Amino acid sequence: MEEIKKVVGRNLKYFRFQTGLCQEKFYEEYKLNPKYMACVERGEINVSIEFLNNLAELLGKEVTDFFNTDPKRIIKEKRIDAKKENNA
Repeated sequence: MEEIKKVVGRNLKYFRFQTGLCQEKFYEEYKLNPKYMACVERGEINVSIEFLNNLAELLGKEVTDFFNTDPKRIIKEKRIDAKKENNA
């Protein structure tokens, strides 16, 4: 089973990509430390549930979305995003 820090980081990175902003601009806009957040995205550090809740609110997600490990859902979301980009 994949380490939970890596799962959270992977999902955070994916959600950030959905915003269309690069890492630095996204975290600058929300007044988050880019170096710290890069460590979170790489799954190198633990974050609190409260912090995840704040991120979820910023991203319009549920806290539980950060714990998604279903590869089919992740692939499906990427395909949906790709279709949106091609139709734009």
